[in-house]
Order: sequence, then C-alpha cells, then structure tokens
Amino acid sequence: MVEHIATTPRRRRVVLTAVCLALLAGSIGAYWYTTEGTGRARAAPAARAAVPVTTAIAKKQDVPIYLTGLGTVQALYTVALHSQVDGKLQAVLFTEGQHVKKGDVLAKIDPRLFQAALDQANAKKAQDEALLVAAQKDLSRFKTLALRSYETQQNVDQQQAKVDQTKAAIQADEAAIETAQSQLDYTSITAPNDGRVGVRMIDPGNVVHASDQAAIAMVTLTQPIVVLFTLPERVLDDVRTAMAHGDVEVTAFDQDNNRSLDTGKLLLIDNLIDQATATIRLKATFPNADERLWPGEFVNARVLLDTRHDALVVPSAAVQRGPQGLFTWTVNADNIAEMRKIEAGPTTGDLTIITSGISEGDRVVIDGQYKLQENAPVTFTPPQS
Repeated sequence: MVEHIATTPRRRRVVLTAVCLALLAGSIGAYWYTTEGTGRARAAPAARAAVPVTTAIAKKQDVPIYLTGLGTVQALYTVALHSQVDGKLQAVLFTEGQHVKKGDVLAKIDPRLFQAALDQANAKKAQDEALLVAAQKDLSRFKTLALRSYETQQNVDQQQAKVDQTKAAIQADEAAIETAQSQLDYTSITAPNDGRVGVRMIDPGNVVHASDQAAIAMVTLTQPIVVLFTLPERVLDDVRTAMAHGDVEVTAFDQDNNRSLDTGKLLLIDNLIDQATATIRLKATFPNADERLWPGEFVNARVLLDTRHDALVVPSAAVQRGPQGLFTWTVNADNIAEMRKIEAGPTTGDLTIITSGISEGDRVVIDGQYKLQENAPVTFTPPQS
C-alpha cells in the first residue's frame, strides 16, 4: 500500500514531462512552418509576371504632312435671274435643274410695248433725217444767194443753226433707238454664265418688275467650284511657305472624313485674320467634274503642306505623355520593357514622326503599356482588329 502511494507522484512527473516535450516540439514545428512560408512569400515577387503587350516596329517612310479644316462648298458664280423691265412673264424656257450655257434664253417678257417704242424711235429718226435733208438744201441755196448779195448773212446763219439742230435731234433719236432696243432685248432673259438652274420661283403669266426682290430662278456655276475653309492662325507661315513653292494640293472629304470627294488646289489666303476665333480663311478651287461637291455642303478640306522623306514613324498610340514630357515604351531583345524619352514631330493619320529617342527597327509598345514598369518582362499579343 505504501509502495503504490509512492509511485503515483512519479508517474505524474513523467506524464507532465511528456506533455511539455510535445508542446515544445509543436512550437518548433509551427515556428519552422511560419518562417519557411514567409521566406517563400518574400521570394515570390522576385519572379515578376510577364505583362501582355502589343508592339510595332519603328520604320522609315515618306510621310505627307496635312492640315485639315472644316469648310463649306460655294458655287464659283451664283446669279439671280431678275427681269430688267416691267411686264408679263410670257414664257419660261428652262427646266428646273437644267444645265445651261451662257447666252441661252431662259425666260421671255411680253415684248409688244417695247417693240412699239423701238418702232416709234426709228420713225422719229427717219423724220428728223428728212428734215435734215431739206434744211441742208435750204442752207446751200441761202449761201449761193448770199454770194450774189440776194440774201443776208443773218438768214444764212439761222439756216445753219437749223441744220445743226436737226443733226442734234438725229443723234438724240439714235440714243432713243438704242434705249428702246435695249429694253426690247431685256424681254429675253438669258443665262449670264454656264451653270445649273435651280428651282423656279415665278410662274409664267405673272407680272414682273425690275424692282422685284424675288428672283425668277438662281443659276449657279458648279464646274469648277470652290471650298471656303478655316485653319488656325499659327499655321499661316507654313501655308504661305508651301504656296511659295508651287501649287498646294487640297482634298475635299465628306463630313465623316471617310470619302474623298475631289482634289483641287489652294487658291488664296484671306487678307485678314479673324481675331475672335484666331483663324484664317482659305479658298480652294476644285474641277468638280462629277459634281460630287454641292453648293452649301459641309466638307473637310485637307491641305498637303509637305512630304517628309525617310522620316522615322511609329503608331501614334505608342507616344505617351508624362510629367517630364513625351516618352514611349520599347521592348529589348530579352523581351524586357524599357522607357525611352522621345521628341515627336507632326502627326499624320495614325502615324507620328519621331525626331529623337528611338531608332529604326526598335519595337515600341502600342497596347498594354499602362501596366508596364521599368524592366518588366513582357509577352506579345496580336493587335486587335
């Protein structure tokens, strides 16, 4: 009984020691696991994930330099058909929308009153011419009698005045005939120039007056045609320099800037700068052979200023702007991203001229650059269609 009691505390110490050893082993294992896991987690960022990017090759090519401005199409000539005399519009001899030639008769005014006035003027001239013949004969007789002292010099002078007066009357008659003839000619309304006739505004049978504000129709010359457009005043010197070297090509595009309508040349630069908008007005002329340009239409006028030969270009998407200026991301032979500071020239379409910072053949990033960091590895993805 005494022996059993003595061995009980010993067993308890053994059990307690075993428990302590087990706890110590667990602590060591947990510490090792935590330390090893943290080391692995810290080592993981050392291997960066590759960034997918799309690249393009910097290359040299001839690049046209363009300026584009919004403009409106205007007919080279726009003439309103008005009557120059009062009378009834007797006939309209054109079809709306018809092409006409200069001198074509387009409308007729009742000519009877004007023909009568012309006939009267001609009759008056004939009457005065007959009076002149009689006066000249009388003058000749008076002079003969005066030489024989049968007639006074006073009567001779009076007869001479009568002859001169009749000659003046004939001159007035000739002027009256010209006036009457002009009035009669005005009864035929002719095309002042080649062009297309618009909508008829006045129908035959109406009485028209020379003072009427409404036109019978409009005639517009559309071949050739002009485009009036604007550009920023800062490009004035560039445009003038281009004009000094010869004809400057201008291409007219539709409002969406997708379809080329016609190609012409720059005609002039307006002599004033619009200070309110800081723009200059320019006028270009186009042959408009197929009449794709229509008066009043809005178009985009693209001016070809110059062509840069063997210029180094990259897609405009590769050019980025940062706090220190322009830069681009390039990819080296090891597929590692590098940031390059660049200097850029003009942009034409989706290409930008690069004057310094990269070389021909460099790979530049055009998509995915917003995820890049210096020395980051990259993988390549095809460009989006």
